[in-house]
Parts: sequence; structure tokens; C-alpha cells
Amino acid sequence: MVKSLTFKRHLPLLLRSCSSRQRLHQLYIEAQVVLEQLRTAFNEATSGIEAWALVLATVAAVLLLQRVFGFLFKDEPLLARSKKSFFKNIRKLPIVGTLIRKEVQGTLLSMRKSLNKPIPGVSVYKKLPAGPRTEHDIMHDLQTMAAASSTDMMTRGRVSGTIYHGDQKLTDFLVKAYAMFALSNPLHSDVFPGVRKMEAEVVRMVVDMYQGGNDACGTMTSGGTESIIMAVKSYRDRAREERGITKPEMIIPESAHAAFDKAAGYFNIKLIKVPTHPRTSEANVGAMRRAITSNTIMLVGSCPSFPHGAIDDIQGLAKVALEYGIGLHVDCCLGGFLVPFMKEAGYPIPAFDFSVKGVTSISCDTHKYGFAPKGSSVIMYSTHALRHYQFFVSADWSGGIYASPSIAGSRPGALVAATWACLQHFGRKGYVSTTRAILDTASHIIKELRTVKGLDILGDPRVSVIALGSRKFDIYRLGDALEHRGWNLNKLQFPSSIHICVTFVHTRDNIANEFIRDVTECVAEIMKTPKAKATGGAAIYGMSQAVPDRSLIQEITRGYIDTVYNADPFEEADSSKKEHANGQSHDQSNGHDQSNGKSKKNKK
Repeated sequence: MVKSLTFKRHLPLLLRSCSSRQRLHQLYIEAQVVLEQLRTAFNEATSGIEAWALVLATVAAVLLLQRVFGFLFKDEPLLARSKKSFFKNIRKLPIVGTLIRKEVQGTLLSMRKSLNKPIPGVSVYKKLPAGPRTEHDIMHDLQTMAAASSTDMMTRGRVSGTIYHGDQKLTDFLVKAYAMFALSNPLHSDVFPGVRKMEAEVVRMVVDMYQGGNDACGTMTSGGTESIIMAVKSYRDRAREERGITKPEMIIPESAHAAFDKAAGYFNIKLIKVPTHPRTSEANVGAMRRAITSNTIMLVGSCPSFPHGAIDDIQGLAKVALEYGIGLHVDCCLGGFLVPFMKEAGYPIPAFDFSVKGVTSISCDTHKYGFAPKGSSVIMYSTHALRHYQFFVSADWSGGIYASPSIAGSRPGALVAATWACLQHFGRKGYVSTTRAILDTASHIIKELRTVKGLDILGDPRVSVIALGSRKFDIYRLGDALEHRGWNLNKLQFPSSIHICVTFVHTRDNIANEFIRDVTECVAEIMKTPKAKATGGAAIYGMSQAVPDRSLIQEITRGYIDTVYNADPFEEADSSKKEHANGQSHDQSNGHDQSNGKSKKNKK
């Protein structure tokens, strides 16, 4: 009876199974008929063609399809590559190419004229001196070149960012710490145990600031860019090792630092940029979620972002990262020694650190609001396992086992010592105090500038960066006008804007009120002719956004870097071109520019 009931219960399943087999068999027969028809049609169509020709045609078709597939499915989007190819071909046209080269050369010449100004009283050295120079002469040159720097602008707080504390006593203290370890190298930790101890403690102190647990860790780097590059490498290598991803992708908000573009270029990672919210300039969490694929290795959020000082929704991004099992990097490079102390300073913000489950790495610059000397940063990880992917180890080198924690091999132990000394000097109480002073100043500036007619505060600045734009006039005119009054602000693009990064220098000597006054007066003057456009360098920067051929901007920018490394003062370079045309050359037998040396002797 039981068997009969069981059979009755499974009978419908058996019947459906038999029916499915019959349908599959019927489909198989129909497929055979279609294939036979195709085979017959193909044989009839190629009956007059020799076999070798068919083989060649097949190979050609496969190669063509391979090229088409490669063109359509490269890492760079098709539209971007099409634009690049179009403008590349346009520039090959004789008339167009000549005009473009002329404009580029003119721009580069203007840059050289501005950057390569000679420093009076100092010779130009393009070869080693013939013999040793005296300490007195060397120090004279050093003092002359130091005096040529815009130190007055920096110490008076007329520059955005750049100098984050500015107190001479602090500088003297850090120089002493630096000098004590000037010859040390963390690569040789057994030779310099004190440097090893200080570096480990700097990392541990910063990890504690970001509420890292016992397994949280990190390393020191040369700056925010290297910290970001190291994090990206770690995620790439982990994804390749643990998930077999060979075509990694990284998703970032378009406001993320350009160091992520740099890392993507170095490590051949597809970079997916997601537009930010138009009103707040914060990362669009929903759009970033929709951009995730099986090749995504990491998400990125900023706290705050460099362009507009926005704080991304780190908790929202962390939930997405956990859901998909991918890493989340929080870029705190700029606000590294502000955001951990904001709550204590009276400016609470949503959680953003390792207390948020899903945050797996954080970058923090000690050389900004940590007030340490330039060239120091910390990259942190939630686990030792993730940090291991940052390390480089060569176990089979004939010179021995080689290992390094970051890009550099040898590193300046003096920077480690000065950074450690700086953290000890301020302590938590000191950093809370400087954070409060900086945010009070930034809040005051924001409040006053919101009342300036024609001026817009972009996004929702909540830390130290204040971005300015305008729907009434060319904002670069304001940057140019402020420059004439002795200010140096950062120019931004997409959208056109400028920003000031408020530092501890701005909290002193009524500097903030001077800035507010100058901005107010400059805007009032500009609003008399709101339709006018910027001129000079500001105009060049503004027009660059309208140039559809971005490779042209890249070419000019590369030329700028070439100019930075040009040892010839502008006048010398200009005259040498003329002399070269006449078959002449400079005599530099003493290892330095003779004409400059002669003028120096004449002055004496």
C-alpha cells in the first residue's frame, strides 16, 4: 500500500520527465537538420573555391574579428578612444597641426618665462664644480635661494594650504630632531633601532586615532599619493590572489584625489568615476553600487574631498562594500589630523574610521595638519593580512633576501624622527586645540562669504576647504584679483572654481578677516562688469576646460614639468637658441654658466 501511494505521488513527475526527454530529442533532430542544411549550402557556395583560399579567408576573418573585438572592448571607453583618435588625426592636417604647435609653443614659452627666472647673485651649475667650494660660498648661495622663495606670502597666511602651522619655534624644534637622525635609514632597522621604534609608534598612534583594533596596522610613506598607491596595490594583489581577478576595476567618486588615477595608470586598473551629488558634491552611493561588477576590487570615499571639502557617506559605502565583499578605502589625507578630533573640538561628524564595519583601509597625512615636515604620511589597514599585499619581497635575489614595506627602499629616518617628535610635541590635547581654531576660522569665513552677492559656496564644506564659484561672473577673475592682492588660491575645474584650504596660519593675526575683506571688495569690483572674462594665466586655465582634445592639455602639462627641470634661466635659454642657430655654443669649462659668473664678478 505504501509503495502504491509513493508511485502515485511521483507519477506526475515521471510523466513530465518523459515529456521533457521527448522535447529534447525532437530539438536534437531539428538541430541536426538545420546543420545539414547549412553544410550543404556552404559546400554549394564554395564549390568553385580552392581549399587554400578558404583557409586564408578564414584566418583573415578571425584576425579581423579579433581586432574589432579588441577595439570595442578595451579598458578605455569606446567614446574616449574615438575622441582621442579623431583629434590625433585632426592634428596631422598641415594647417591645423601648424597652428596647434604654434599655440602650444607659445604657452610653453610663457611658462618658461615665468618659472625659469634667474636668481641674481647665484651661478647656474650644470656640471660639478671643478673643485670643492667653501662652506661660506655655499651657504651664501643657499641663503640667496631661500630668500627667493615666497616665504612672506606663506608666513602671512596668504596661501591656500602649503604651510599648515608656520610657527618658527616649531620649525626650529623639528629641524633639531631631523638633524639628529640625518644619516639614518629605516631600511637598516638593525643599525638604527631608534628609528624602527619611532616609525612603529607613529603608525600605532595614528591607527589609535582612527579607532583601529589590535589587528589594525599600517606603514609610513612619503605622502598621500604614495599611501593611496600602496592601498590600491594591496587591493589589486589581494583580488588576484584570492578571487582570481586579472582585469581589476576600482570605483571612485569624481571628486576623489588624482592619486587614484595615478595608481590606476601604474597598475593597469580600470578606473570607474561616478558623478557626485550636484548640490553637496558628496559621493553618490547608489550610483557607485550600480557600477559594481565581478571585477570590482575596491570602493573609495573621501573625508574630506580635496576639491570642495565634502565628507562622503562612509557608512553608506561601507554597507555596500560589505554586501559585495570588496574593500573600502577612506581617503583622509587632507583632513588626517582634523577629522579624528572634530567631535572633541565641538564639530561632530558621522563615523568614518575603523569603527565603521566595512572600512578596510585609511590614508592620513602627518605632514599636513599633523604639522610634521613634508614627506610623511601613514597608510592603515584593518588587518595584517591585507597589509601583507602591500609588501614587496624578493626571495631569490643573488644579493640576499630583499623586502620593503612601500615603494622606496632606502628612506630618510630623519623624517620619521621629526614626525615622531611632532606628534609627541602636540599630543591629543594640542591637536584638539588646533582643530578647534582651524574649524572656527573656516566656519567664520563660510558664514561671511555666504552674504557676498554673486558668490557661491560650493557643496557643503564641513572641514577646512572652502570652494568658491559663481553663476554671475568668471570665478577665475576673482582668483586673479586676489593674486594681485598677494593671495595664492587653488584653481579647480569641472565646475570652474577656486578654493582656500584654511590652516593654522589663518587663525592668527586677523588673516581670516583680511581674506573676507579682499574677497568682498574684489567681487564688488568684478560685479560692475560681470560678463568680462579672465585674462592672463587665469584665462588659460579657464579655457583649458573648453578644449575637447584633452591630450593637448596633457602635452602642455608635460611641457610644464619639463620646464620645472630646465636648469637654464629663461634669458640664457633664449640667447642659446640664437647662438645655436649661428653655430655658437657656451663655454662651461668651470662647471657653471660663465656669463652669469662674469656678471657676478662685475657686480663685485
